[in-house]
Amino acid sequence: MKFAVLDFETTGSQPADEIIQVGLVIIDQFQITDRYTSLVKPGIGIPSSITTLTGITDEMVADAPNIDQVMSDMFPLLFDCVLVAHHAAFDVSFLQKGLTKTGYPPFSGRVLDTIDMLRMLFPSISSLQLSMVAALFGLDHERPHQADSDAEVTAAIWIMCLERLIGLPLLTVQRLQHIFENGNTDLGWFLDEICLYKESITSVDMDTNRYFRQFTLNVADWGEEEEIRTEADEAGLGASFKEFHQSLKTALQEKFEIFEDRESQEQMIWEVEKSLEQDQHLMIEAGTGTGKSLGYLIPSIYYGIKYEKKVVVSTHTINLQEQLRDRDIPLLKAIFPVPFKAAILKGRSHYLCLRKFETKLTTRDYENGKEDPITAAQMVVWLSETEHGDEEELHFGNKGAQFWHSVASDTDSCLNRMCPWYKKCFYHRARNDANTADVIITNHSLLFTDMKAENRLLPAYKHLVIDEAHHFEEVASKHLGIELHASAFYHSLLWLYKDNRSGQLPMLRFRLQKSDDHQERVAAWSQAIDSVFPKIVKIKEDWDRLSESLYELLSSQSDPSQTENSQYVLRMKSENLPDNWRELVIMEDNIYLNANDMLRTLDKLLSEVKDMQDVFGVQGLVTDLNGTVKELYNHRDALHFFMKLADEGYVYWMEAGTYAKAKSLQLNSVPIDVSNLLQQHFFETKESIILTSATLSVNKSFQYSADQLGLTIPEDEENGKLKTVQLPSPFNYREQALVVIPRDFPMIKGAGDPVFINALIQSLSDVARVTKGRMLILCTSNRMLKQIHAGMKDVLRPYGITVLGQGIDSSNRSKLTRMFQDNAMCVLLGTSSFWEGVDIPGDALSCLAIIRLPFQPPNNPLVEAKCENIKKRNENPFMKFSVPQAVIRFKQGFGRLVRRASDKGIVIIYDTRVIDTYYGKHFLYSLPGPKIEHMTTEQMLPRIEQWMGEA
Repeated sequence: MKFAVLDFETTGSQPADEIIQVGLVIIDQFQITDRYTSLVKPGIGIPSSITTLTGITDEMVADAPNIDQVMSDMFPLLFDCVLVAHHAAFDVSFLQKGLTKTGYPPFSGRVLDTIDMLRMLFPSISSLQLSMVAALFGLDHERPHQADSDAEVTAAIWIMCLERLIGLPLLTVQRLQHIFENGNTDLGWFLDEICLYKESITSVDMDTNRYFRQFTLNVADWGEEEEIRTEADEAGLGASFKEFHQSLKTALQEKFEIFEDRESQEQMIWEVEKSLEQDQHLMIEAGTGTGKSLGYLIPSIYYGIKYEKKVVVSTHTINLQEQLRDRDIPLLKAIFPVPFKAAILKGRSHYLCLRKFETKLTTRDYENGKEDPITAAQMVVWLSETEHGDEEELHFGNKGAQFWHSVASDTDSCLNRMCPWYKKCFYHRARNDANTADVIITNHSLLFTDMKAENRLLPAYKHLVIDEAHHFEEVASKHLGIELHASAFYHSLLWLYKDNRSGQLPMLRFRLQKSDDHQERVAAWSQAIDSVFPKIVKIKEDWDRLSESLYELLSSQSDPSQTENSQYVLRMKSENLPDNWRELVIMEDNIYLNANDMLRTLDKLLSEVKDMQDVFGVQGLVTDLNGTVKELYNHRDALHFFMKLADEGYVYWMEAGTYAKAKSLQLNSVPIDVSNLLQQHFFETKESIILTSATLSVNKSFQYSADQLGLTIPEDEENGKLKTVQLPSPFNYREQALVVIPRDFPMIKGAGDPVFINALIQSLSDVARVTKGRMLILCTSNRMLKQIHAGMKDVLRPYGITVLGQGIDSSNRSKLTRMFQDNAMCVLLGTSSFWEGVDIPGDALSCLAIIRLPFQPPNNPLVEAKCENIKKRNENPFMKFSVPQAVIRFKQGFGRLVRRASDKGIVIIYDTRVIDTYYGKHFLYSLPGPKIEHMTTEQMLPRIEQWMGEA
């Protein structure tokens, strides 16, 4: 098979645009055999943005051959080749236009896209941008956005794709071919060819049809690789923790040439060990650079092994869970004197259900045209190499998350031991690993799911480490609340009757009627199924009407400019309901009654069929249907609870996207105060809980965090049940960080205040010129971010400084961070998710600008309800709640600047409330001792230049 790899540079992407450069590389038998490249005279001017991108100017193409000449050179090279390109649709459209314009017939051969192949064959690649892929594969990409260089790199990538495809197990290749067969696509044809070739070179058992029930899996049956620890192993812990710790430090020094003893990490290790030994709760604040993870993992693993007790470690983000799995645990395994077992356990929906996936592939249940087969193919390849079956290892295209949802593991549709895949099941493997582990690493969400499931998910434990603990109460509120997504209700109903191929009830009826046995029963069951259809349609229609009416109410009464993400938000209070609420409640009553009726019929039907499911071979279908029925019970109850607004301990609100209409509607019912539940289920029942974060204290006090969690200071401290520790920072902030406050900066007067915004754009741009970009700007609203982004882009363009904005250049935080680090002169604007969890060490970030103090919007329903509660106790909600919450967020934001002992930079606070108000001092006192200076805006630039010049 010969391939022609093609790339064009053009004056733009519209039909009127012209080609300015062509790169063509011919591949035959995995080797590059020919090349063709040329500039092209376009006959129109090259826009400046294209010159900036490609480096190609009007002068360079002035004497270049015209399109006729180039097409006559290229046409013979394309003969009997398969055309390959990166984003092929773009290049093919310009090729066809060029050929027809110059009198040649259009290209009629096969066309393949490297994007599709990369997604399928390298399922964990996070960016498909050509230069990113080249960097990942270690390819030199000398001149990105020049056609010859791009074609050369694309050809090298294509050869790697071919080698990867040929190198896959035969079973995997056959499965890929099966996904695309009968689709009449070029990709399907290509996989047919590869499959035939692969079969011809593989000696294989003739019974290859088995693959329709199989995948190539990278894992043995779980439970087979148990390790037994011996007494001799346990003796390796040493006589005391002190002795053990000393041996570990020696091992670390041997492993790392440069090993720094960190005083704060040492102190943390001892404090955690003491708290575990003495059955005491501990709140320990440890700033950036402490090495928190090792600070709690070392004593936790030691304690777990020594006493044969499980220690659970919980993180807020899946990211940190992954980091512990990939970085910290392997390091400790390499230096620990004793073997230990650490298991990662996530929520069930993070794991693939092999039974559901196999059914989806066999029935070809693909909703999204070309997208779903590619996602399915990506997952088939991934299955041949994954150990964990965990969605974090995959990077999906735009509809991938929807596909995943339909094949993810879930409680309600699990066959457990009856499942043919049970011994390979990723979720049950993870549960089994957790049962035999010394340390289990999970996340806050799963802790609360486990609590709601009466502790049936996690193994019994009495010792808990909560990292990123400043989020613990907020996650508790979310998980102990009840939410209903309009689309989830709609999809559960649709799932029942979608169509004969993939609707669960039609499929059940079809499967039952295929049997010649028990015809009377089958007739009665079929009649029951038919009787349910009109009810489902009625509930769906009523829900469509109700959700649209709720959306209208929401959009007419809320102001999206007041919220963070262009969302409508509206709080519902029983004493202040809209005029038409009574009508809406009647609509909900109808849904409730019809749902009861329908669900009762389905319960009866399923329990009867279940007794004979083996006879009819419908176990999987009955289980899936049971799952959908349980989901519908939950949706029915969530809707009923919300519409009745009966429990005064809850706050109720609706939210939806401003563009996505009723499908994006979400109804929330959340307990206002979860501190009693946290007390009851955690602090009173566990022997020791260690809470750690870089931000637990406000004004050197843990009072606010303790109040949120239901701990009492000083009572718990005095009776010895709680200890609080603030660790010294390992960084020298006075030398490393300068905080500048321009005291004459205008105060903001209302959202979008032009005086404030213009002054901001001017000042930020001046600073960015001095620091040569390398600047992160933290905003508190999307609207302001967009205004600053547009203004700075114009001002900084002539200086070659790039301006990136969250939600403008990309919404993906890690992608934006990478683009920022890869670009030598760059300014990055971020909102909420950039205030924490972003790590940009070294020179890439030298300046951090905080535009406004990060107070929560006062109309956030949960904030509003909490403040009302505090008022009822005759306390000041602003000082008791709003200020401490904003201080913790502010400290997180400040923590983005200094990430290493060698980092140095500036923080500019443009919100003069930090020096002008009685509460401003709480923000500055909470910082870890940087140099703080206020001055006029005019004095700021020379001071910054001077500070940055002091090496």
